[in-house]
Amino acid sequence: MLTKEDNEILTRVGPGTPMGNLLRRYWTPALLSSEVPAPDSPPIRVRLLGEDLVAFRDTDGNVGLFVQSCPHRGASLFFGRNEECGLRCVYHGWKYDVDGNCVDMPSEPAESNFKSKVRVTAYPTHESGGIVWTYMGPQEKMPGFRDFGSESVPRDQWRASKVISYCNWIQGLEGNIDTSHISFLHSGYVPSRPPRYPEGDETDRPGYPSMAMRGFIHRTVGAPDLEVFDTWYGFRYAGIRKSPAGLLNVRVSDFIMPLFTYVPQPYLPIGGDSCIMMVPIDDEAYWRWSIDMKPAMRQAQLPRWGHEVPAMGPRTAATPTSTPPGLQQRTQFAENDYLIDRELQRARSYTGIEGIPQQDMAVTESMGHIYDRTKEHLGTTDKAIIRMRRMLIEAAKDLARGVEPAALDPNLPYEKIRSAERNILPADDWRILGTDEDPIVKELLPAIAATR
Repeated sequence: MLTKEDNEILTRVGPGTPMGNLLRRYWTPALLSSEVPAPDSPPIRVRLLGEDLVAFRDTDGNVGLFVQSCPHRGASLFFGRNEECGLRCVYHGWKYDVDGNCVDMPSEPAESNFKSKVRVTAYPTHESGGIVWTYMGPQEKMPGFRDFGSESVPRDQWRASKVISYCNWIQGLEGNIDTSHISFLHSGYVPSRPPRYPEGDETDRPGYPSMAMRGFIHRTVGAPDLEVFDTWYGFRYAGIRKSPAGLLNVRVSDFIMPLFTYVPQPYLPIGGDSCIMMVPIDDEAYWRWSIDMKPAMRQAQLPRWGHEVPAMGPRTAATPTSTPPGLQQRTQFAENDYLIDRELQRARSYTGIEGIPQQDMAVTESMGHIYDRTKEHLGTTDKAIIRMRRMLIEAAKDLARGVEPAALDPNLPYEKIRSAERNILPADDWRILGTDEDPIVKELLPAIAATR
């Protein structure tokens, strides 16, 4: 459990809060590129880290991100006219470029130089992978953009999505680095004996298991051993489950400061493609972001392991993602009990709630807007959650003492961070899985390089 003070530090993200100050030192997803689809398209409202903002794409295609209030009399710039490389307030016609400079002030005399003295607070933006990212910290401390792989993704391959969740961002982040809950929350019918896939061929052997074998191991081993390994960017952790044949099924995930995660995908042995980020809207809501950071990594694996995909349902090797990118609309909320089906829960679903993100949000939102961690009782499978909390709280306190946060340098090898899942021998070292030392990664890298 946490003290009340540490729970406050961990969960509060507004301007001037310790955690808010920490998060503002990193480039953060602000909006989808598709939300400002074309030059001079209508501006949109953005709420991020407790601040009310407005975003627009100017005539030249550049994206501006402002505080919503016009510095003249406080009218909302959301109602502004997006025209001729600037956003013009409709109250008195004051116009601002994407950098926040006032470039026109028609309500003042033509000879006045007052406009040169007025600025609207604007945050720098960077467009990559289908996301408009922003930096909201001190300008003199602004680092270069961290490239996890999205910089090399062609625009026609941009796949970014977000869906809103109505609780504190830490509740979502804790769920995403909790490898034990997949044995329960996301499980369904458990067969009485291990599957054989393909027919007559046992797949409980070193390497990537079949979907059926993978699901059997996850569902029947509800108390995995957890190992956490600190890295320069945060930590890696492994959920280790023993297979029926005595191998170790290892599910390796990554936590990257301050809110990025890579979780193994259920159809590929090497992850690091789909990055999930829990980005605070404010203290009581967040956006659950997903972005394809390294689609070339996924495509290089599909010829070898793509036969596993049909076992998941209506997906194919050519289209491994079941929903289109963009703003995801929810139909399941606390008000309708997330459309829980009690008969489905009895027969073949642990929860009776359809959809993995929806199952996650049902439990994390049920904790309340901000969970009181002074009342919890943590167990042995909460090691990664404990480490993540401590890492964030210490970083926030250190920043207040003048210690710079970790993993800000844009020259560090962020593109080499990958999740992984594999069956290994008990004597093997799980720490190399997904790294450049992993034999499968070594095999795939030439194919990936050939696509660039």
